[in-house]
Amino acid sequence: MRAVVFQHEAHEGVGLLGPALEEVGFKLVNRFRSVRREDVDADLVVVMGGPMGVYEADQHPFLHEELAILTERLANERPCLGVCLGAQLLASAAGAEVFPGKNGFEVGAAPVRWTQDGLKDPVIAGVRPKTVVAHWHGDTFKPVPGATLLASTDRYSQQAFRLGTSYAFQFHLELTAAELGSWYDLEAEDLQRRGKDLQELKAQLGKLKAAEAENTELLQRLARHFAQAAAAR
Repeated sequence: MRAVVFQHEAHEGVGLLGPALEEVGFKLVNRFRSVRREDVDADLVVVMGGPMGVYEADQHPFLHEELAILTERLANERPCLGVCLGAQLLASAAGAEVFPGKNGFEVGAAPVRWTQDGLKDPVIAGVRPKTVVAHWHGDTFKPVPGATLLASTDRYSQQAFRLGTSYAFQFHLELTAAELGSWYDLEAEDLQRRGKDLQELKAQLGKLKAAEAENTELLQRLARHFAQAAAAR
């Protein structure tokens, strides 16, 4: 099975998601700010995060190409997974508006609250009502037509959704505490410009470390879901 990964930044890779996908038989094929026509027929397309916005596609033409692939895959009921920017792209491909959030920049290790539908979801069912995850986004999107809302936070309601066999997460399940800490160091100046306290953010990393086993298990269940969806085709 082939899982094509659309990556937008060198440091924003698949993290914990990669081993989970490989364990169930996926071969990862990386695309960096590019797509190929054959990706429309891949067993799975995974779209990772990045600093650009969906509404900035004219400045980043590869986003137009990714949106075209995602739109066609959704129309043909081929599974996709979107993470952060990837979730926003998947929402846009499904017909939802993506825009800068009015509630500011959401960053750090903090819980998401699973919705009642989320707690009944075949992949998510069994988790605790709240899960600590890594957040790093300023954009959000309107409710996705036909999708099931899976998670929210107090700052932004649209945090995760399921659409057919596809899933999207505004947050970063794939990040370990060590990886998030390295992001803080890499983006320290930008975080300070946004008024964020770097030491306060780093003090939260222990919460994410404690949640890694739970998040890894969730990613493994997600990987099994995608393997089953590929087998069913």
